[in-house]
Amino acid sequence: MDKFSNHIKNILHGFFLAIGTTIAEPSTILPLIVNYFGGSSMLVGFFAALLRGGAIVVQLFAAFHAQSYKLMMPYLRRIFFIRFLSWFFIGIAIILFGENYPNVTLASIGFGLFMFSFSAGFAAIYFREIMAKIFSHKFRGKTMAYRQFFSAVGGLVSGALAAWILSVFEAPQSYGYLFIISSFIMGFGYLAFSLVDEPIKEEVSKKERSFREFLSNSFALLKSDKALQTQIITFLFAYGYLIALPFIILDAQQKIDLDGIAIGSLITTQMIGAMLSNFLWGKLSGAGHNTLTAKIAISLQIIAIVLASNASSLYEYMIIFFLVGASIDGNRIASSNLILKLAPAQKRPVYIALQMNIVSLGMFFSIIGGIILQFFSYEVLYSSAIITLLCALYYSFRLAEETT
Repeated sequence: MDKFSNHIKNILHGFFLAIGTTIAEPSTILPLIVNYFGGSSMLVGFFAALLRGGAIVVQLFAAFHAQSYKLMMPYLRRIFFIRFLSWFFIGIAIILFGENYPNVTLASIGFGLFMFSFSAGFAAIYFREIMAKIFSHKFRGKTMAYRQFFSAVGGLVSGALAAWILSVFEAPQSYGYLFIISSFIMGFGYLAFSLVDEPIKEEVSKKERSFREFLSNSFALLKSDKALQTQIITFLFAYGYLIALPFIILDAQQKIDLDGIAIGSLITTQMIGAMLSNFLWGKLSGAGHNTLTAKIAISLQIIAIVLASNASSLYEYMIIFFLVGASIDGNRIASSNLILKLAPAQKRPVYIALQMNIVSLGMFFSIIGGIILQFFSYEVLYSSAIITLLCALYYSFRLAEETT
């Protein structure tokens, strides 16, 4: 375990993947793209949820098969290829159909985002299982902090690249170029992780006779494990920030002048927040303090939404996105490490799938946000997000204490 070469490949994967996916960041660029083609606030919320949450429908099915796999990498490589093609397709569709056929363009973007996110349901199970096999618990926190640090560096590169493309090329061609260029960049990350040296897993579970039997056993396991229940509730409510996040940029657009440079600066600021925060998250996680990491991250999200409700300048929005970037990475490290610590090796894919499947429902909170904004106001939107996050903070104090 803990091979330096695998550590480097994990970092490279995060770095190049961040450059690629930040091009369509759901809190900045994606809402502007959807809005450009005439999409409503509800569609903005739906697409943001689609990019983040399309994976949940297949995670338990992926775990059903994965629990008996001794090697995950052959399956993960196929998923990497599908994700590359999905992202590339969005860019081609925008250029081909563009503003001449806005409904076709929006449908194509939706299909591409769904395929990209749907395939991530399989990828997430395979990826986390490989991470558990190649890194020890404490080193895993360290390598994930490094990965997220360099992912944030990649986000900085992405922000600069996005700002340049949006400034040089006219919309909607600029949006298409964003996706096409970024698909090849993320391809380098997929290639890097595909070369990870994965050991053969000896502790595997015998696959149930049917998927229905697997579901029955999985939910019986969930019902019996109180620590798993608390963990799931905490990180589900921790997605409460998504009720408001995709719409903060639209609120800002009404209050301040948002040109390509301003949008790029917000993306950059978010990535700087993520990058710098990983020094803290890595230190805490490496010392076994993942529950404290979760509490701090959720608190930062609450502060960010409170600030958003009163922001009126670019600098205030930069602070908001800085806090968002920091908090997202903190929750990601905490949730990932806590589930891998809690789960027994032979049932690890099932534990991962249960947590991810239920917690990922929170990724659809942006749809709720879109509905709230459609019928009410930004004040109601921000208040709803804050209340949900306060629930997450309450449950974070009930998380099981970690042992060395």
